[in-house]
Amino acid sequence: MAMAHASQSAPSLPVLTDGPHRKRLGVVALVATFGGLLFGYDSGVINGALLPMSRDLGLTAITEGVVTSSLLFGAAVGAAVCGRLADAWGRRTTINILAVGFLIGTLLCVFSPDFGVMVVGRVVLGLAVGGASGVVPVFLAELAPYEIRGSLAGRNEVMVAVGALAAFVMNAVIGNVWGELPEVWRIMLAVCGLPALFLFFGMLRMPESPRWLVSKGRISEAEAVLGTIRPLERARAEVADIVRIAEEEKEAHATGWRAVIRNKWLVRILLVGIGIGVFQQLTGINTIVYYGQTVLTESGFSSSAALIANVVPGIIGVVGSIVSLRMMERVNRRTMFMSGYGLITVCHLLIGTASFLLPAGNPVRPYVILVLVVAFVGAMQTFLNVATWVILSEIFPLHMRGLGIGVSVFCLWVANAVLGLFFPSLVASLGLTGSFFTLAALNLIALVFIYTQLPETRGRTLESVEEDVTTGAIYVVRKR
Repeated sequence: MAMAHASQSAPSLPVLTDGPHRKRLGVVALVATFGGLLFGYDSGVINGALLPMSRDLGLTAITEGVVTSSLLFGAAVGAAVCGRLADAWGRRTTINILAVGFLIGTLLCVFSPDFGVMVVGRVVLGLAVGGASGVVPVFLAELAPYEIRGSLAGRNEVMVAVGALAAFVMNAVIGNVWGELPEVWRIMLAVCGLPALFLFFGMLRMPESPRWLVSKGRISEAEAVLGTIRPLERARAEVADIVRIAEEEKEAHATGWRAVIRNKWLVRILLVGIGIGVFQQLTGINTIVYYGQTVLTESGFSSSAALIANVVPGIIGVVGSIVSLRMMERVNRRTMFMSGYGLITVCHLLIGTASFLLPAGNPVRPYVILVLVVAFVGAMQTFLNVATWVILSEIFPLHMRGLGIGVSVFCLWVANAVLGLFFPSLVASLGLTGSFFTLAALNLIALVFIYTQLPETRGRTLESVEEDVTTGAIYVVRKR
């Protein structure tokens, strides 16, 4: 069975042509995705900073878990709050506020004298990370032409992967050059202050989302913005289409939670969004980001070798996300998701099996597990990570987009935080074998969910998707 397109899949808009507007759109995307870069760096830097930080601040196993997960719980709140904030104040303004949050959180962490201030700083960073994870993809999707929406919105996830790789590389370099310094972790954390400044000053010169402007009745401003990133005729046609849908929603009084609760199809798309977010985290990808050194040490590497080996999954993550961008406009979203969860389930089973068959002390064990971890990260980045954030930015109607992605990403970060908090205990009690077999079972459930619930959005305008989501037509199923 396959999800059918109940309305036009190729909207009758003027053809998108090349010109200066394409370059302008690329610049806007580059600046905005520095939010993704900060997301990746702040999430990944704890991987190498935690051990020296623990020694310097006298952290225990429990307080280490609190420091790591405090960012994640902060991110859950940031995702929920900033989605609504972006609906009220605008996407650009919200991203600028997040840039300030990144800078303040960084300074608190770098100059933290003790555990308490460190947790506060990590929570502030989490608020910014969670907000950026939801607002930046929406901003890009609302600016992008439907023909390249997947690859443009997906650039944020590429920058997340680049940020994580940058964290792994900086940790390895700083840790090996200045590793004898008791406060070397402060240098690792300080690096992300520069991209936070770039994001803030860069966004001051970027346009607001034209779809948000239309939702506020600022039609001429929306047309002016689109005129800088589209051919003029195309810009006018798109604005007319956006205005038409916005007026239909207004006539139906469809806004916020009330509209969602009253429409079973909107409730369903919200539950789909939540499922997409939660299952993405239950792949266990962020256990590699946060505890990659722990996993590799458990497999047999020394601590210093694990720190260097950790860079390899980071490199593969960037390569996979770039490949994914190339696939976004060529492969259906459903195909991407089903392929991804299928491959990841196989990788989890192989990691668990290798850990079982190759006992501790076997010289081959660490390298086999490293190869399998790299395969897992590659499959995740190529088929799921980019696709997850793209489809979350696409499936919600304009009047609930901030709300929908906010709730979905809130649940994503809660799942992330819970897994991040308990993964070390899971490994301690079940070992690598039991831990990865458990993840494999969860991903089989995710595969069934995707097959039965995920709608197809590739090659459609946000407005055509919105019409079919609101009426339930997007869930019409036909037999091949």
